[in-house]
Amino acid sequence: MMAEKRVQCPQCKNIQAIPGASGEVIVVTCPVCGFQGKVVFPPLDQKTIPVIQLKQLTKAYGRFTAVDHLNLTVYKGETYGLLGPNGSGKTTTIKVLCGLLSPTAGQAMILGQRVPCKTLMQKIGYMPQETALYLDNTVHENLAFFAGIYSMTHDQFLSQEQTMLRFVDLERWRDALVSTLSGGMRHRLSLACALLHEPDVVFLDEPTVGVDPELRATFWGFFHALSAKGCTVVITTHYMDEADRCGRVGLLRNGRLIAEGSPQDLKLQTGTTSLEDAFMRLGGRKMV
Repeated sequence: MMAEKRVQCPQCKNIQAIPGASGEVIVVTCPVCGFQGKVVFPPLDQKTIPVIQLKQLTKAYGRFTAVDHLNLTVYKGETYGLLGPNGSGKTTTIKVLCGLLSPTAGQAMILGQRVPCKTLMQKIGYMPQETALYLDNTVHENLAFFAGIYSMTHDQFLSQEQTMLRFVDLERWRDALVSTLSGGMRHRLSLACALLHEPDVVFLDEPTVGVDPELRATFWGFFHALSAKGCTVVITTHYMDEADRCGRVGLLRNGRLIAEGSPQDLKLQTGTTSLEDAFMRLGGRKMV
């Protein structure tokens, strides 16, 4: 099956449309500067159902445009990474998708419904950068609060609470006040709250900050398990090794999507051996 990709030269920024077939790798020469790179057309798979669709999405604060005419599609069961320097629009994009911000222009769709939409809330999980927890309540009470928001039955909650506490290694602190937990432990509880109701779509904004390497690896095993079950996972991260674990990644800069593809695709396109080097070429500056 023939397809077409719009690719940007990492050297002169010229954009050209490249036709190709599924599974094909094409060596492309930029007609402007002569730079050579590879374009990969991945094989077709089962993940062809669009779950998230952004069309010309724009979010402005006065004269400052945080998200600038963003077009993006994420498919069922994908683990999609949003990367970019601080201020590139990653968190703003996620907040619009979660219905926490209204777009200035364009539209955002999740599961075929335009956001913000109240009926979508039980199908979405969201973990913000700043933990949204009640410090004067216990771990159990915080989880129970989120279970109520998501209209879980008592039996559903008790079953899922045990599973999530085991997953984030907080079983011993079930009855501890959140105010007594370390920052990393609060981060783990925030993740448990986001996944408690088994959502169809999960937005994780820097989910492994403050988490030790061993538990971080456990988290990623769980993220991939969610994807295997058909859950769509969107993650923002500054860790390049984590970006390498995503099925596809999108690089944002100044609110615009300047590159997108699998990690291997972007490395081949830029003639680099690491995702960090690929992003430095495509983004024009080092990630921070």
